[in-house]
Order: sequence, then structure tokens, then C-alpha cells
Amino acid sequence: MSVDFFGWEVEYDEDRQLRAEQEPKSGRYYTMYHGTTIQSARNIIQNGFKQSSGGMLGPGVYVSRNQKKAERYPLNSTYVDRVVLKLRVDCGKIKKIDKDNHPMQKTWHSNGYDTAWVPPKCGMKAVPSGMEEDCVWDPKRIEVIDVMLAPNATILNELKQSVERKSPQAAGTNPQVCQLCKWKIVPAHSVQTCWGCGETVCTLMTKHKCRYLHN
Repeated sequence: MSVDFFGWEVEYDEDRQLRAEQEPKSGRYYTMYHGTTIQSARNIIQNGFKQSSGGMLGPGVYVSRNQKKAERYPLNSTYVDRVVLKLRVDCGKIKKIDKDNHPMQKTWHSNGYDTAWVPPKCGMKAVPSGMEEDCVWDPKRIEVIDVMLAPNATILNELKQSVERKSPQAAGTNPQVCQLCKWKIVPAHSVQTCWGCGETVCTLMTKHKCRYLHN
């Protein structure tokens, strides 16, 4: 008996999509989010992030794997001026900061760490929401890969187009990322042709909708 297989859809738990309550691992890339204003989003997409002068974890770029947390920022802005950027973050070496007055709360970078991680519901007074938070010391470790939220469709489309023009991953010029499945090319991926529609697909893609089956 032969089987014609023209498409697929899978679900899996992979490091870059680590849930907000899971502990991150050093040396990995993770998907994170950053809430900001419309104009700041434009500047970030065009010029990259800038390190803050301070904060509860000291200088750095504050991000979260919890999109809901990013949607609350900036705290002094209303929803009509809020944008949520989707990021690809090279975390480097991670230090967990899980209590107030932690001995490395603001000195983690000088102790050899690249990212400070505050777990969800750890009881820190500076995080009343109880949501997961991260501080990345070097802005160059962060790449904007998409825009998840904007006040309206016009601004959303404008920002998304800016990301596509600026981002190596979105523009298809990052040699370390498979342009079909967006995974890192380690090891080399198997690229095939769909038996139905003839489209080029990567066998590690999470979903392929065959045009042949939908015509």
C-alpha cells in the first residue's frame, strides 16, 4: 500500500520557545519580547537596542519570554502608544536572580554573566507582576525579528516592513539560520521538494500546507 504525504503540522517543545516558567540554559538562543513606544520601536529596529543606565538588575536591556509582560510596557504609556517587539536573544551565560538584595543583583555582569534572569513568582518586590524578566548586558546579543503588537494595522505593517528590511534573519541573509524552517543549521538540514505542489521544503519545518491539496 502506498501513501501520498503532501503536508504536515507538528508541535514540540524546543529551547527557543521555552515557556516563561521554565529555567533557561546558558549558551542558548531564546525568543523574547520587549514593550516600548512607537517611536522607540522605530529607533530600535533601525539602530538596535541601547543599554539602559540602570534598573533593578543594573544596566542592560530588559526583556521577557512572557509576551503578556511586555504588553504592559512602557508603564507610563497607554495602549495607543505601545508596541511589542519579538526578539531573538543570544543569552550567553545566565545568572538567576531570585530574591531581593541578591548578592549579584547588580553585579552579575562583572562576575562573568551575560544575562540576568528573574524567575516568575519569585517574590521580588521590584517585580509585583510576578512575571519572568531578563536583563541582557550587551544590546548586540539581541535581534528584532518581528512585531507582535501595535496600536493599529497601519503602524503594525510599517514596523513589520522595517524589520524585514533590517533583520538578517527576516531578510534571508543570516547564513547560520535555515531560511525555510528558521532553525540554526547545525547539522545541515535536508531540503526536499513537496511531492504534491513541488515547493521546496525543509524536513524540520513545523508546518507545510501543500497547495496541491488546497486547489
